[in-house]
Amino acid sequence: MQESTIIYIILSGIIALLLALFQYIYKSKSKSNSHKFLTFLRFVTLFAIMLLLINPKFEQTTYYNEKPTLVVAIDNSESVRYLNQNNNTNELIERLKANDSLNENFNLEFYTFGKILAKTDSLSYSDRQSNMALAFDRLSEIYSNSVAPTLLITDGNQTYGNDYEFSTNKYKQPIYPIILGDTTQFIDLKIQQLNVNKYAYLKNRFPIEAILVYSGEGSVSTTFNITSGNTVVYSQNINFTATSTSKVINLTLPANRAGVSSYKAEIVPIENEKNTVNNIKNFAVEVIDQKTNVAIVSDILHPDIGALKKSIESNEQRQAILVTPEEFVSNAGDYQLAIVYQPNMKFKQAFDEINRLKINKWVIAGTKTSWNALNALQSNYKQTITNQTEDFLPELNLNYTPFIIENVSFDEFPPLRSEYGETEFNLPIQTICYKTVNGIAIGEPLLATFEINETREALLNGEGIWKWRAQSFLEQKSFEPFDNFIGKMVQYLSSKQRRTRLNVEYESFYNGNEDLKINAQYFNKNYEFDTSGNLNITLKDKEANNSRTLPFVLKNNGYQVDLSGIPAGEYSFTVSVTGENVSQSGELKILDYNVEQQFLNADVAKLERLAASTKGNSFFIDNTSSLVKTLTSDTRFATLQKSSKNVVPLIDWKYLLAVIVLSLTAEWFIRKYNGLI
Repeated sequence: MQESTIIYIILSGIIALLLALFQYIYKSKSKSNSHKFLTFLRFVTLFAIMLLLINPKFEQTTYYNEKPTLVVAIDNSESVRYLNQNNNTNELIERLKANDSLNENFNLEFYTFGKILAKTDSLSYSDRQSNMALAFDRLSEIYSNSVAPTLLITDGNQTYGNDYEFSTNKYKQPIYPIILGDTTQFIDLKIQQLNVNKYAYLKNRFPIEAILVYSGEGSVSTTFNITSGNTVVYSQNINFTATSTSKVINLTLPANRAGVSSYKAEIVPIENEKNTVNNIKNFAVEVIDQKTNVAIVSDILHPDIGALKKSIESNEQRQAILVTPEEFVSNAGDYQLAIVYQPNMKFKQAFDEINRLKINKWVIAGTKTSWNALNALQSNYKQTITNQTEDFLPELNLNYTPFIIENVSFDEFPPLRSEYGETEFNLPIQTICYKTVNGIAIGEPLLATFEINETREALLNGEGIWKWRAQSFLEQKSFEPFDNFIGKMVQYLSSKQRRTRLNVEYESFYNGNEDLKINAQYFNKNYEFDTSGNLNITLKDKEANNSRTLPFVLKNNGYQVDLSGIPAGEYSFTVSVTGENVSQSGELKILDYNVEQQFLNADVAKLERLAASTKGNSFFIDNTSSLVKTLTSDTRFATLQKSSKNVVPLIDWKYLLAVIVLSLTAEWFIRKYNGLI
C-alpha cells in the first residue's frame, strides 16, 4: 500500500472521529454511555464510507511449487509392431507411470503420434504413416513457455512430412530418444525410392527412376525387374559391393493403352535376406489420351500469372500457356479454358473469339483492369466505376455447391486489391468467396462462377492471388491444398459436361499407405445442395467377388466416406441415394504397399544426433535403467517455487457494506429508543 494512501486513511479516521464527537458529545453536551456508543457507531459509518471513497488496495501473495512437465511421445505406427518392439514399449510405459520418483519430480503427459499427434496413452501400433516433424511442431506450440523435457519412444523411421532432425531446431526442449531396436545390421536389399509420374500420355514413353540400396559387407549379384501382370517389361542385372552400395536405374516404358496400368518393381532377394518386403514396390500410371490446355491471356507481367501456372501444372493432365491477346486469337481453338487476366480494350478480339468458339473463361480483374472496356466487352456483369482501389479479404461461402472446396484456409489469406465499386450480375451466380472490408462483410462476390449458353465462366475481382498460394504454404507447409483448389476451379471451368444431381470425386488409383476418402455432392431436383440425402457406396472386390456397403457422412458442403484400411486390389463401386433413382459408378485400384514395413532397423544414428543437438541423452529400449536417474538429477528440471500476487481493492470487500448498514441501523434504533428522533 502506498504511503499517500496510508496518510489519507489516517486523515479519514481523524475527520470521522471529529465529526462523530461534534454531533454526539460537543453539540449535545452529554457524556452518557448511550451517547458514547452512538459516537462510536457514527465514527464507524463515516470512516467506512471514507475508506470506500479512498478505495485502498491490498496485496496478497501466495507461494506454490511448479513441477516441470515430462512429455512422453510414443510412436504409434505399424513399424513398431513390425520390429517386434510393441511389448517392450508397453512395459516401459507402465514402468514410467508407476515410478514414484518421476511422479514426484514431474507432471507426466502422454502423447502418441503417427500421421497426427494425439494426447492419449492408448496404443494400437496401427498408424500407417509416421510424421515426427508434425509432432514436434504441435508440442512446441503447447510447451513454448514451460520446461518440458521430452521422451521420444520411437524407432526413428519417418515416412511422412519434413525431416524431424531439422524440424526440431524450433523445439526448445531437451529430447531423450528411447530407441526401439538395436544396432545389429542385417544383409538387406531394398528399393529405397521409386520416382514415376502419376500420369502419362497415350503413345508416349514415361520415365522411371529407381534407387536401389544394399546393406552388407560382401559382394552380391541380383536382378532388378519391372513386371506388368505376368509380363516382364524391363530387366537388368545389378552388382553391389561393400563400397558400392547403391545404384540408380533410369528407364522409360511405353504408354500403349489408355487407362490405369499397374506395375511391380522388384529387386530379387538374396540368400539369408531377413526383410524381403522392401524389395518390392508396386506403382501405377494413368494413361490419358488428351491434355487440358489452359490459356493465360495477359498483356502485362504479374506474380499472379506465375502462381496460376504453377498451380495448374501441378496436375500433369493440364498445361498452362501464357499468351498475349493477339497470340490467343490465332490459336484459340487449341484451348479448353481461357484465363483472361486484367483485360482492357486490347482484349476485344480475344473476347470475340471466346464467344464465337464458346470457350469457357475465367476473368481476373485488378488495379490494371479497364472496367470501361470490361463492361463493354461482355454483358453478364457490370461494375460501378469509381477509379479508387480497395483491399478485400475473402470470406468462404460454405453453401457453394458446383464442386467441393476443402483444406483451404480462406480466413487466413491476405487481401486482394481491386477497384472499389459494386458489381451487378445479370444472371444467377454461385459465390465461392464474398468480400469483406475491415472485418465487415459487404455481401458482394469476390470470386464467383456461373453458367450461360452451355459455357461456364468465373470472375475473380481482385489481384494478388500469388499471396494466397504463399500463405497456403506458410500455414500448411505445402502448396498442395491451394493447388488442389485451383485445379478444381480449372476442372470445373474447362468441362463441358452437363450438371448432374450426383457428383463423385475420386482418384483412379491409390497407394496402400494413403488415406482413401471419396467425396460426393447430392442436389435436389432444383439443383440445390440437399443435406438430407442418404448416400451409400457399394464397393465390390473384383478378385474376391465380394462386396460391402458403407454410408457417406455429411461434411461441410458435401458428403464423404472413408475407405482407408481396405485391402489392396481392384474395385468397382456404385454410389447411390436411398429413395432416389440417382447413382454413379466407377472403378479404382489400391496398390499393395505398406511404407511402415520397409525398415529393418531403428534409425539409431539420427536419433543419437537428435539427442546431442537438443542437449538430451539417448537410450535403447532394453537399457533404460539409468533413465530415471538422468532425468531426476538434471538441475534444469528442478521444481520451482513461484509466487502469485493478488491485488484486491477494498471496494470488492462486501463485508464493509454490511458494517455500514449494521452501524447505521443500530444508531437509528438507539436514537429512537432514547427519544432522540
